[in-house]
Amino acid sequence: MELRALGDTGIEVSPLGFGTVKLGRDRQVKYPTSFRIPDDAETRELLALAADLGINLLDTAPAYGVAETRLGRLLPGPRERWVIVSKAGEQFRDGRSFFDFSFDGIVRSVERSLRDLRSDYLDAVLIHSDGDDLTILNESGAVDALESLKHRGLIRAHGMSSKTVAGGLAVVERLDIVMATCNTNHAEEIPVLAKAERRRKGVLIKKALQSGHDSDVASAMRFIFSQPGVGAIIVGTINPTHLRANACIVADLLGA
Repeated sequence: MELRALGDTGIEVSPLGFGTVKLGRDRQVKYPTSFRIPDDAETRELLALAADLGINLLDTAPAYGVAETRLGRLLPGPRERWVIVSKAGEQFRDGRSFFDFSFDGIVRSVERSLRDLRSDYLDAVLIHSDGDDLTILNESGAVDALESLKHRGLIRAHGMSSKTVAGGLAVVERLDIVMATCNTNHAEEIPVLAKAERRRKGVLIKKALQSGHDSDVASAMRFIFSQPGVGAIIVGTINPTHLRANACIVADLLGA
């Protein structure tokens, strides 16, 4: 799978990213069917398959339960082979989400992720928005924390997993990467993608398959990759057959 530039960050990613929420959390998720978190052996096989398929992009977060801890133990190959994008601002404990977008809260979260992932740097950290994008960006201290972490060399790039058009547009003005929602039933954030392309900012797409509700994967991916600025789409699957099929669809669409 041919790698693509993630804006002007200097980071190159596979156009298909591997979402890891199902490796660590099975409560309060919005998938159409229930699932079982894979055991260590199954997880190792999934990650090895992702590597074999040319996927280098991993999307994770403290809010994904024990996903980061498991990746730290189970991720195959040298650290440099992977692009790890984590998040900060949301934690998931005892079946509930807790948010802390303060300067100190963001720094503590990233330092914890580094320990859990057994890495001395993260390729990118995104603010894990609770939906109030503009307040977080303008009043919380989260942006200053990410700038400090970047200056310290603990993260290579920063951004936000935003939830509003206004928030996404503001992210493109201030940060390196925006993670936006785009799928065949949600085109509202396309102006965010277009602005990111103009400003050479990185774009990651979440909910590409509508959290598993979109059964026509090829059409969904074709729609997303026809939009401006898209660097990669994040798809979380624990089914090896689906992972192979998704990678084949992306390769066919992009000729890679």
